[in-house]
Amino acid sequence: MLLLKDTPDRAPLPPARVFVPAGESRAIDVKAGQILRIEAKEDGATAALFGFSRANPDIFLSVHHTRVFSNSYVLQAGMRIVSNRRRALMVLGKDSVGRHDLLLPASTSAFLEANGYAGQTGCVESVARVIAEQGLTPPKLPDPINLFMHVDLHQDGAIEPQPNATRAGGFVACRVVADMVFVVSACCTGIPGNDRPGGLELAAAEELVEL
Repeated sequence: MLLLKDTPDRAPLPPARVFVPAGESRAIDVKAGQILRIEAKEDGATAALFGFSRANPDIFLSVHHTRVFSNSYVLQAGMRIVSNRRRALMVLGKDSVGRHDLLLPASTSAFLEANGYAGQTGCVESVARVIAEQGLTPPKLPDPINLFMHVDLHQDGAIEPQPNATRAGGFVACRVVADMVFVVSACCTGIPGNDRPGGLELAAAEELVEL
């Protein structure tokens, strides 16, 4: 069971599911106390994860602050994922993949075209469209947490992306501790070995057994 310090002061909510087609982005609202589950539906899928507060547009999931808060560039079970104000937004519980990236930025359409992926929409443009559709007004688009994508950081400072080993059915599940809307992109990363977009499923429920 994924733990939560405080019991939410609200009625239980029914489970919700959102499918993210390969090459696109989608949003899902998750309340404090719920589980957010993100599952790869195809081999090699990656998921660029963003999170925003509807109540306060200045608060968003920050990969930079998460690295500093946890003193790690490796996402691990039990790790707190925090906001730009260093407040916990969720805690990583179940993780069947164990390979995620906290270093690389989201792709742009211009970057993809310049690197041989012409005709594909970048993660930045795709996510920006969903943010606008959701009526969100963050001060900027932060860098994402790149789920299901692993990079090595060498002693000389070199960053080396590793081939994607994610299989369909691989997932992460986090206990969310603040009301948030999460936007997840299945767009091409433009990173060799991690550049085959795959569909994803987002799900939110009170307990993991409901998902």
